[in-house]
Amino acid sequence: MELLKPLSDFFKAIENDYRISITHIGIYVALLQFRAGKGFNNPIQAYRYEIMDLAKIASPKTYRKCMRELNEYGYIIYKSTRKRN
Repeated sequence: MELLKPLSDFFKAIENDYRISITHIGIYVALLQFRAGKGFNNPIQAYRYEIMDLAKIASPKTYRKCMRELNEYGYIIYKSTRKRN
């Protein structure tokens, strides 16, 4: 159950946050899955296309917007490389 703690904590945190959409949730879950696949190391380094594929997001614009918002809202710490991959 310890593996689900970050996800459970995230859902508790967003319970009353009207700003969070299903797309934000999909990206957050994809980030957790990607992190698990890399041995639970922090920080993770991922290409946009890797997370977009996991989250089933087709638009780079939507991805960038949601990543920026998750960072602004304090749910993740995101540092873009500014490369358009």
